[in-house]
Amino acid sequence: MTTKQKPVHTIRLGAIKAALWANAIENNGTRYNVTVCRLFKEGDAWRQSDSFGRDDLLLVAKVLDQAHTWIFQQSTPKAEPAE
Repeated sequence: MTTKQKPVHTIRLGAIKAALWANAIENNGTRYNVTVCRLFKEGDAWRQSDSFGRDDLLLVAKVLDQAHTWIFQQSTPKAEPAE
């Protein structure tokens, strides 16, 4: 039985969703990859597509901007609390 890997973080705005995936790199920390999809309902079932229309593009850009910020925050050392 194979365990399906899950994203370490997801970002969703409306029907646009980004999934962020962590990949451990030996001696180099963690690298992140991002997949983006558009969610839609077909009958009673939710489906996803990697095709985007004109009206989806700004949301795709915003989701990717948030994904970039999240990844950047993960690679930035956390500040020590002041005494």
